[in-house]
Amino acid sequence: MNVAVEELSKIEIITKEAKVAELTKEFGKFGITGMTIYDAVGCGVQMGTEEYEIEKNEEPNLLKKQVVMVVLPSKEVNDFLEFVGKSLYTGHIGDGKIFVTPVTNAVRVRTGEEGKDALVEGELD
Repeated sequence: MNVAVEELSKIEIITKEAKVAELTKEFGKFGITGMTIYDAVGCGVQMGTEEYEIEKNEEPNLLKKQVVMVVLPSKEVNDFLEFVGKSLYTGHIGDGKIFVTPVTNAVRVRTGEEGKDALVEGELD
């Protein structure tokens, strides 16, 4: 297998379940044709404290979240992050987190396509 020429990045977006459908319906604008979404539980720096609670939790309170994972060309990451940030922002606790990780390669197992070619519609036979 050859290492892909174009740099790729994996974006993991952790947010409230209610925000995911609204967010992902606009992914096509970035040429994103595939994504992985899974349920998760966790808490951030507020230890799961809800905004209406007066005192910060001293023990972690794990809250239901969803993680949306996509891989896209690294050159598109800044525009994508701006879009995601605007889509998720409420200014309240729990808007979410976004993690960006470099991807050294992606391989479509069925065809052997690599890099960006493995992420877009390819051979059908």
